[in-house]
Amino acid sequence: MSKSNTYKAGRHFLQVPGSTNIPDRVLRAIDAPAMDHRGPKFQNLSKRILERIKLIFKSTDPVVIFPSAGTGAMEAALANTLNEGDKILMFETGHFATEWCQAAKRYRINVDFVPGDWRTGADPKIVEQKLLADKKHEIKAVLVTHNETSTGIKSRVEEIRKAIDKANHPALFMVDTISSLGSYNYEHQKWKVDVTVGGSQKGLMCPPGLSFNAISNKALEAYKSSKIVKSYWDWGQMLENNKLGFYPYTPAVNLLYGLNEAISMLLEEGLDNVFARHKRHADATRLAVEAWGLEILAKNPIERSDSITAIMVPKEHDPDNLRKIIYDNYDMSLGTGLNKVKGKVFRIGHMGDLNDLMLAGTLAGVEMGLKQSGIPFKRGGIMTALDFLSK
Repeated sequence: MSKSNTYKAGRHFLQVPGSTNIPDRVLRAIDAPAMDHRGPKFQNLSKRILERIKLIFKSTDPVVIFPSAGTGAMEAALANTLNEGDKILMFETGHFATEWCQAAKRYRINVDFVPGDWRTGADPKIVEQKLLADKKHEIKAVLVTHNETSTGIKSRVEEIRKAIDKANHPALFMVDTISSLGSYNYEHQKWKVDVTVGGSQKGLMCPPGLSFNAISNKALEAYKSSKIVKSYWDWGQMLENNKLGFYPYTPAVNLLYGLNEAISMLLEEGLDNVFARHKRHADATRLAVEAWGLEILAKNPIERSDSITAIMVPKEHDPDNLRKIIYDNYDMSLGTGLNKVKGKVFRIGHMGDLNDLMLAGTLAGVEMGLKQSGIPFKRGGIMTALDFLSK
């Protein structure tokens, strides 16, 4: 019998940067009979979700929930606010920022895509410079990826908001929080974000299949003048139906069961406690990487993600071979490098339903894999992390 067909005892460690581990409470909530999505029981569930999801975005603005991957909500943000030929400002911070840029170009939007090295976040100073130079206010929106899943880079959204205000520019502000929402602090309303994009499969601890747009009044005004053709992604029909707790088409009912439970779990733990836990696990991971003598992809400590760490390996070594060794021997999945960093990094996801022992097991698996891979490293990363976690 081949090794691939042999039963592996114990649990699989899913430590990719999403989808993340799904808690038992969420799984049990999803495991429910189908419900009439036009009936009163669903209406009550939907109203409860639509109201409480705002707490996760720290906002009173309406949140639209699409039955889609997060990419759908990225597209919806564009299609509902802009027009062909509009100019927008974006930053090349990694693979998913680049994907958002390509989506904008497919809508024939003119993108000023500031090139980047995939090791730094969006620069607030460049935002201010670009907007101050835009005397005719041709730039209609500034789009930023809060947490770049492919690189583990956190852009400074609050500082970018201040840069927009300092330039006294009317551009819309849109932020992708797919791999930061529910993992570390994000203030949709305080930071005056006009459209926030989110997804269900990372910090919200649910399966893939739900995506979100939190929408400001300013964005709703832009919607009124947007001529881009849209149907599935149309905010208008979604918001109109949501007033009564319904949807213009069949919603992902069982995923909404799970989302309702996930929101309850986040609120029970307390968002500040959730964020502190993620910060602690990120710090432990970074300490382990430094002890191993490896390099974190994100150059600037202030821009290092609290939900994902991308780790570089020496040029003559293959991170995907390391991932294979760890998967085959320790039943753990780690993230691969994407696009420009493919073959250069592996990624550890440390977000969602994670505790100290789960993180310790993850880091132990990485250290054992490093030993078998032939990648040069210093032993002791796991003990450094354990010392930190046990303080």
